[in-house]
Amino acid sequence: MANLTIGIGDFKICKKPDVLVTYALGSCVGICVIDDQTGIAGLSHIMLPDSSTAVNGSSTPMRFADTALPMMIKQMESMGASRMRMRSKIAGGATMFAISNDKFNIGERNVIAVKKALSELRIPIIAEDTGANYGRTVFFYPETGKMEVRSTIKGNMTL
Repeated sequence: MANLTIGIGDFKICKKPDVLVTYALGSCVGICVIDDQTGIAGLSHIMLPDSSTAVNGSSTPMRFADTALPMMIKQMESMGASRMRMRSKIAGGATMFAISNDKFNIGERNVIAVKKALSELRIPIIAEDTGANYGRTVFFYPETGKMEVRSTIKGNMTL
């Protein structure tokens, strides 16, 4: 078993018994997807909701909800996972700073974009810990399908 760390604007795929981990989810969203039958799982750490905000192609598509999730799902399918069996859990999307304009609430916009992308991919969200004003770290265990969300403010919870 290995812990595979996913950085900001990246995703990784693994099979049980490996564990997927991503740190420092503030306004970013961590998306855990699993096919329980095969034990194939993925974790994406997206930064922004929509790739149309990329300037001159300077950003990797794995930073955006609308491009990272289809890429991750396609890679999971190429390893033998079935989209019909996939389910997801999400965490993050916090409002880390006091803001007076919803346009700048990146956390909320990220959560909305992730939910839209998963809906378009027909992957149900079965658990989430999103919003509020605190950061999170996510551990995803394909062996059990559990997502552990750690926070210094709220403590640990398992979804």
